Amino acid sequence: MQKLNKEKSILEKAVGEWTSFNGKLEDSKVLLEMSVEAEDEDSFKEVKSELKEIEKIGQSLELKRVLNGELDSNNTYLSINAGAGGTESCDWAEMLLRMYLRYADKHGYKVEVLDRNDGDEAGIKSCTLLITGEYAHGYLKSESGVHRLVRISPFDSNARRHTSFASVFVWAEVDDDINIEVKPDDIEVETYRSSGAGGQHVNKTDSAVRMRHLPSGIVVASQMQRSQVQNRETAMKMLKAALYEKEVEKRNKEKDAMNSTKKANEWGSQIRSYVMHPYQMVKDHRTAFQTNQVHDIMDGSLDEFIMAYLKAQLNGTLGAGAEADIE
Repeated sequence: MQKLNKEKSILEKAVGEWTSFNGKLEDSKVLLEMSVEAEDEDSFKEVKSELKEIEKIGQSLELKRVLNGELDSNNTYLSINAGAGGTESCDWAEMLLRMYLRYADKHGYKVEVLDRNDGDEAGIKSCTLLITGEYAHGYLKSESGVHRLVRISPFDSNARRHTSFASVFVWAEVDDDINIEVKPDDIEVETYRSSGAGGQHVNKTDSAVRMRHLPSGIVVASQMQRSQVQNRETAMKMLKAALYEKEVEKRNKEKDAMNSTKKANEWGSQIRSYVMHPYQMVKDHRTAFQTNQVHDIMDGSLDEFIMAYLKAQLNGTLGAGAEADIE
């Protein structure tokens, strides 16, 4: 019943948004006809202003039209891991973390930090988030892959240009009524002392939990809950979600356009490049969509990249726009 109520709520909201969009469009048509007939310049300007708002609503509806995957409406986990390169890559990983936090804030999503490991000098080595909100997974699934940064390093006294990598993995939170069997013998559990916030309790007890699923190699961790029991429950939920995602991907391999074109999540197979020097550009190598508004992107304005990805996925053209790498 809870699942049906959630689906009902999403559909009612979609119908309401469409009804509002269609009503605004019809009203603008009437106002346009009246302004032309009366040669009223002020009314014409009002129509132009209204059409800009209608266009934004239309783009939002178009995004939701292509979010038809089995798990697209779910909450999502998002994990960031720094690549080789020490402090440079750790700093880049933290920049990506800020980007996704800003994106979530812009869209009214709730974010919970489940696990965070800080870099030795700056940035983060890894971080896992739970992002809660309608279609969180559908929107953010496009972010899975390797992200590359090219910039003048703030950590290099000679001001040389550096290239840094970080990987992002996104997988959906699954409903409790989905039964995922995890055999105890298939799990390796490690407890360790949390490095996150939480006061003396966190710092003095081995409350953090890292869980490895031996058959698949999947590793999840949780350290932000108050007790080891809570962290273990959170880690198990994350593991089941990751295993379900893996099974869905396997089941849909032949019919899923994304799987036929996506690259392995390895260094050198980046999905997106962010160039800050000698020029400014962000380019998605799967869709060829690009922009020179680097600072807007790093401030969480990812909608155009997400739209380009979803359209390419819908049309089966993911990877068709890939060109030579940005230098």
